[in-house]
Amino acid sequence: MASIAMAASLRTFLRPHRCRLLLRQSRSLSASAAPAGAAAASTVIRRSVVEVLRERGLVEATTSESLGSASASPRELKAYCGFDPTAESLHLGNLLGLVVLSWFRRCGHNAVALVGGATGRVGDPSGKSAERPELDLAAVETNSNAIKSLIGQILDRAPEPSQHSQSGKNLNLEQNEQALVNSGEKMGSFQILDNYDWWKDISLLDFLKEVGRFARVGTMIAKESVKKRLMSEDGMSYTEFTYQLLQGYDFLYMFRNMGVNVQIGGSDQWGNITAGTELIRKILQVEGAHGLTFPLLLKSDGTKFGKTEDGAIWLSPKMLSPYKFYQYFFSVPDIDVIRFMKILTFMSLDEIQELEESMKKPGYVPNTIQRRLAEEVTRFVHGEEGLEEALKATEALRPGAQTQLDSQTIEGIADDVPSCFLPYGQVLKSPLVDLAVSTGLLASKSAVRRLIKQGGLYLNNIRIDSEDKLVEEGDVVDGKVLLLSAGKKNKMVVTSRFISLKASHVPASVDRAQMTTLVGPEISARFWWVWDCCQGYK
Repeated sequence: MASIAMAASLRTFLRPHRCRLLLRQSRSLSASAAPAGAAAASTVIRRSVVEVLRERGLVEATTSESLGSASASPRELKAYCGFDPTAESLHLGNLLGLVVLSWFRRCGHNAVALVGGATGRVGDPSGKSAERPELDLAAVETNSNAIKSLIGQILDRAPEPSQHSQSGKNLNLEQNEQALVNSGEKMGSFQILDNYDWWKDISLLDFLKEVGRFARVGTMIAKESVKKRLMSEDGMSYTEFTYQLLQGYDFLYMFRNMGVNVQIGGSDQWGNITAGTELIRKILQVEGAHGLTFPLLLKSDGTKFGKTEDGAIWLSPKMLSPYKFYQYFFSVPDIDVIRFMKILTFMSLDEIQELEESMKKPGYVPNTIQRRLAEEVTRFVHGEEGLEEALKATEALRPGAQTQLDSQTIEGIADDVPSCFLPYGQVLKSPLVDLAVSTGLLASKSAVRRLIKQGGLYLNNIRIDSEDKLVEEGDVVDGKVLLLSAGKKNKMVVTSRFISLKASHVPASVDRAQMTTLVGPEISARFWWVWDCCQGYK
């Protein structure tokens, strides 16, 4: 242990001196080879990732002031953030962790995303008022695999430093990023790990022997997350109480075996993070393990950003479409949009400041900055294809838009907006006033007529001017769906899908009377002939 401590101390001592020596050599070479006009750029000192994060409002606390100086040297740090697989997707609250990991990479450091295949079976009590429901092993494995894939896709989209330049007061960062590109340095790497890979080989006795005897119960109880739960009516189980030691051991294991020396997390993770740094200091008897927390993603009123009446804002397109994700950011209030742009995008602070100033000028078009925020975040989470999908749907579904609607575009948002099914016979030749009421778009016929007079009712984005409008065959897009809109936001997707089903595909549980009710009396004789034949085989 003493040799390990001595070696670590020696490395800590030599690194800054080696960096200063290289910096002096670099300045000397640059001064002799570069023209006088380039002298300023050659003497730029690299800014630390902590300074960059703090400037953007992404630092709540750090365990040591030395983290700032250590983070100024590229490749010096290897930072990790944990994600427990409580669902098949991460949600918007997890996005800050991915953004901060990406900033470590952009500043030349390495990043690790740790999926809690082991800790997810216990459940993190931080910020929770009750114990999480237990997940079976199959669910944990399914969730873990899905999250690993999602994290890999998102972190791989972090833009290179040269893609977002800085100017003005951030000139040093711009020169630093340009120097990073010119010197052949690249972004730091990233890897995705699963803590089940090491926990599966650790017995309870091994854990108690290696970790338990170094943990002080008084210190564990003093953690804020533990105190709140102990004072609650339900209290805290021993399982949840041990979570901070499990997460602390993760840090210890990766510090010792993989060189991971920084843990990041939301402000509610402070107790878990310090549990890890304390274990490293006590067990390995070395310094150099750091923790950094960032603020939770909150709106200006103090409520969580990413929670809606319909539930969480998921990052996976399988659980929330890019269109719906984009729309959520497009509706951010003016009071929050600039702050979210600083913490959730990689845009330069000068460009963000210019956008903020433009909001105060006459002629500013509302939601211009929200649109930019939505584009940047959607591109990071869903990629260019996801952004194109969101933009296409947004434009196509805008009342009065000239974009030609197709059934695929309409069906693509059916899960994101109110929708209903009506038999084809009930839709065709139906007065639009009646259809708007029967679908639930508006409450009464008088409300529909009033909206028509105000020019606010649309069928497939075409404004309706007549109260006598009937739904024609050409109004049913591709013979499948139509879109009703009341103003800009209230929409209703109406489908008549059963008319296009083959009789052989109808479930045996559906009888002739039910089918007639669903499809309507206009169904063809050939359909019923096939229907009768199929019933003989069911």
